[in-house]
Amino acid sequence: AGLRRLQPSTPDAAEEIRKLIVYLENHAKQINYFQDLEDGYPIGSGGMESANKFICHTRLKRSGAWWVMATGNDMLRIRCAIHNGTFDRVFQHHIESTASSTRRRKTRKVPNE
Repeated sequence: AGLRRLQPSTPDAAEEIRKLIVYLENHAKQINYFQDLEDGYPIGSGGMESANKFICHTRLKRSGAWWVMATGNDMLRIRCAIHNGTFDRVFQHHIESTASSTRRRKTRKVPNE
């Protein structure tokens, strides 16, 4: 209702408001903040921002730490897995996928030169 009461100063602003109203109407079931709060779910971004700072910055920006761009995302995956309790499962998956790719390389026929 508040969006509908706005008095946009330009046609572009009016169009953006219209698009936002349509989006909110189409996603109303997914945006139920009162129920989420009642169920104990956070509705702000503070927890996610804090986790990002703790997991990413603590590892990648600590004094004396270094990393290369090619492996930075891998390091973040490991840090996330450690902190969300899935490290053993993730590491086991890595071992299995590495073993399976090694087996595939060994079974390929190499043409004679």
